[in-house]
Amino acid sequence: MVAVMDDEVTPATAGGEAGDGPATQARDARPARKRRPRQATAERRAEILRAAAHTFGSKGYKNGSLAEVAEQVGITHAGVLHHFGSKDQLLVEVLEFRDKEDVRDLEGQHIPGGLDLFRHLVRTAHANEDRAGIVQGYTVLTGEAVTENHPARGWVTDRFSVLRGEIADAVREVGGPKVDDAAALRAASAVIGVMDGLQVQWLLDGTVDLATATQFAIEAILRAACPDVDIPPLA
Repeated sequence: MVAVMDDEVTPATAGGEAGDGPATQARDARPARKRRPRQATAERRAEILRAAAHTFGSKGYKNGSLAEVAEQVGITHAGVLHHFGSKDQLLVEVLEFRDKEDVRDLEGQHIPGGLDLFRHLVRTAHANEDRAGIVQGYTVLTGEAVTENHPARGWVTDRFSVLRGEIADAVREVGGPKVDDAAALRAASAVIGVMDGLQVQWLLDGTVDLATATQFAIEAILRAACPDVDIPPLA
C-alpha cells in the first residue's frame, strides 16, 4: 500500500525531467516542514485509550479484549492494533494516559514540589471521585502487575520508584535538614500506600470519602515525618 503524504505531488514542468523545473527548485529550497500527527488520529487514539481504561478496569488486563475496546469506538480489532501495535503497548499507554491526565492543568505539566505537591495529591483524590473508570483501571492493572511476567510490571515498578523519589524530595523540602533520606522515603511510601489503599476501599464502598480521607492521611504522615513544622491544611 502506498502512503499518501501531506505534501501534494507537483507534476513535471513541460520540456524537462520530473523535479527539474523552477517550481520544484523553489520548493526544495524551502525548509522542510515538521509534520504533526493529524488531529483526527490524536483524537482517535484518545478515544481508544479511554475505552481501554474502561475495559481493562472492569475486566482486568487478561480478560479485557481488544475486540471490546474496538467496539466501543466503532473500529475493528485491527484498527486498535494499527494505533498501538499490541495489547501490551496499549496497556502501558493507558497507564501513562492516566498520569498525564493528573498533571494536564499544572504549569509545565509536571507535579510541583514541597507542600504544593501534597496539595496536588489531595486535588487528584478529589478529581478521582469523578473518574471511577480510570481509578478502577489503574487499581486493577497495578494489582495484576505483581504477578510474574505481567507486561505492566516494569512500568508500575518504575512509576512507584519515581513517585517515591518525588514525594521524598517534597518531604525533605517541607521538613528541612532534620528529615533524613530514610525518613523521607518511609513517608513517601506511606503516602503512596494510603492513597492506593483508600482508592480500593472507595471503589468497593461508596461511603468512603476518598478526598477527605486522603487529605487526613497525608497531613498525618507529614506531621509525623516533619514534627518541627506546622503543617497547614492541604485543602
